[in-house]
Amino acid sequence: MAQGKVGRKLGRNMGHRKNLLNNLVKSLFDYEQIKTTTAKAKECRRVAEKMITLAKQGTLASRRETFKFIRDKRINKKLFDVIAPRYKERKGGYTRMYLLGPRQGDGAVESIIKLV
Repeated sequence: MAQGKVGRKLGRNMGHRKNLLNNLVKSLFDYEQIKTTTAKAKECRRVAEKMITLAKQGTLASRRETFKFIRDKRINKKLFDVIAPRYKERKGGYTRMYLLGPRQGDGAVESIIKLV
């Protein structure tokens, strides 16, 4: 039995999937709204909410922990200086997803994920 398996594979191997999520989260924090498939948006939401929760702590350790995943000084700074203070009083649910329907080319269900 496959117990304790969390997350979607998204049709990619581990390294490609990690880079994909990294880029999705960076784009979400940079533009504060992205359009992607629903499966990718749900995985992006899991990671982004953990990053925001870490950033709300504001400690050096949390900065280093988020930088380990994000790997971009400008976006990490924006996360701590702009995004995290916005959600200081909020306990969770920092992102919202809107379903758009099937994509024209391949029929994949698309969504918009944005910061609340």
